Amino acid sequence: MHLHRVYIEVTNICGLACSFCPPKQEPSKTMSLPFFEDVLQQLQSYTRRIALHVMGDPLTISNLQDYLDIAEKQGFEVELTTSGYYLQKHQSATLFHDAVRQLNISLNSFNKNSLTMTFDAYMSAIFHHCSQKLQNYPKPFLNLRLWNLDALASESAYNKRVFEKLNAFFGSSLDATTLYKEKPTSIRLASKVLLDFDNYFEWPSLSATHTSDGTCHGLKSHIGILANGTVVPCCLDGDGVINLGNLHEATLTEILQAKRAQDIIEGFKKSIAVEELCKKCTYKERFG
Repeated sequence: MHLHRVYIEVTNICGLACSFCPPKQEPSKTMSLPFFEDVLQQLQSYTRRIALHVMGDPLTISNLQDYLDIAEKQGFEVELTTSGYYLQKHQSATLFHDAVRQLNISLNSFNKNSLTMTFDAYMSAIFHHCSQKLQNYPKPFLNLRLWNLDALASESAYNKRVFEKLNAFFGSSLDATTLYKEKPTSIRLASKVLLDFDNYFEWPSLSATHTSDGTCHGLKSHIGILANGTVVPCCLDGDGVINLGNLHEATLTEILQAKRAQDIIEGFKKSIAVEELCKKCTYKERFG
């Protein structure tokens, strides 16, 4: 089995309470460095690309550099995704570490929280690292994400503020009316600096009224490994509802070859959602 990417939740601590994310059910946990290194050793034959999040924000970890050093030593490319709220905790040399392939900043996190940080301070920290990336770190991508363009939860007023800031910094000509009409997926702001667009998505929940079959990329292109060692079939199962096994108790190969994981894989090949959480998930409809 080859996986395009594995999501490793080095911490489930986010520090925010975005209205578009479900509340965290699991106890706060940060993966130890020795266990993280063991996980990477087990991933050697499955992938060379990891994303250091599921529910948590990896930038809440003060020693993030140590995790990235281990990833580089073991030959992995890393994707970091953050709310942007903790950018000031880290130097650009850490965020654009040689192991980092891509840094994603979710711009739509700011207006979905009650924060003491001002909008100007939030954007200033982002622009500081944008400047550093453009001046000193040509290799990695920096993606600024606005995944809030759907009409049901329009954030047009907030997005206009964001566009004004981006236009002033990058010399771009982002226009809210045009963007909402044309709905591009991505716009290049500078060399390897992109503005990505998408709609909000609904996190799967056993309490959802929706139910359907279908296919998914879980256990095909990716898996998730939670901070407590639980292996899950996809990056949207942050509570470990579909607990395939725990890496503190079994190897990754044993877990992926076990009946529960194999039943999910075979089911998706036939467009059948075997697990109840998968039936309740609407995100899989994007793959239909």
